Amino acid sequence: MAFLANPRYRGGLAGSQAAAVVLGAADADAAPMPVLVARDPYASFARIAALFEHAPERPAGIHPSAVVAEGARIDPSAHVGAQAVVESGASLGARSIVGPGCVIGPGCVVGEDCELVARVTLVARVRLGDRVRIHPGAVLGAAGFGLAMEDGRWINVPQLGGVVVGEDCEIGANTTIDRGALGDTVIGEDVRLDNQIQIGHNVHIGAHTAMAGCSAVAGSARIGRYCLVGGGAGILGHLEICDRVTITAMSLVTRSISTPGEYSSGLPLQDNRSWRRNAARFKRLDDMARTLDRVAKDTDDT
Repeated sequence: MAFLANPRYRGGLAGSQAAAVVLGAADADAAPMPVLVARDPYASFARIAALFEHAPERPAGIHPSAVVAEGARIDPSAHVGAQAVVESGASLGARSIVGPGCVIGPGCVVGEDCELVARVTLVARVRLGDRVRIHPGAVLGAAGFGLAMEDGRWINVPQLGGVVVGEDCEIGANTTIDRGALGDTVIGEDVRLDNQIQIGHNVHIGAHTAMAGCSAVAGSARIGRYCLVGGGAGILGHLEICDRVTITAMSLVTRSISTPGEYSSGLPLQDNRSWRRNAARFKRLDDMARTLDRVAKDTDDT
């Protein structure tokens, strides 16, 4: 089974050895094999592939090596895996899975049908909605990076808020989401975060936004709904990004964005010789601009 969603690969249909291909109606005549015509071939293929994904059985109950505090509340249908820790005041909803080595900190709430795959840590005051999936190594609710300078030394600013994650979210491996300083860090419904992402304290991410790996958002930034953030992109603190903004990979956002669209920054890759030559000229850009202004003024005067 294969799919064709990008017209650039249409020429590959003739040589494909797939037994069947999911594609759009416009490409059906080019396929020599049986086809399944779909309005959205990629989404349809995803649903088909899900039928072949076999998750391991996680029976209800608590593994003998797990440590569950007396004040924790575990739904009878939930699963707590080997060497997991559930601390006092934490709760785990129906049919949710806490995989091996996970830590559910005091007062943390896990909704129904959630899955914490393995070694996930919910530090403090984290609330997960229903059907949230978190991959290994992720840490939610660690202290945000709040510091005050006094007499030449740093003082930690207590992070008294929490983290709220909406329903149907997915959080990638080794991603970190800091708890808020006073209010909460908020991840909206159906947000998808890739691996190794940093979300600072008091950040708000709107519903259905997706962020690729190694991107980072500094504290108190607000990102709208249906945004796309490319890998390695950075968003400075206290900025506001409106709905339906795409930020391309490795871009740095230094100002708020109020108009939907696609935004980029940074320099494209060059051969090393060209890069060195251009880098040497960067220092002269201001002088060159001033020279051009003088030439333009002299031309206007004449």
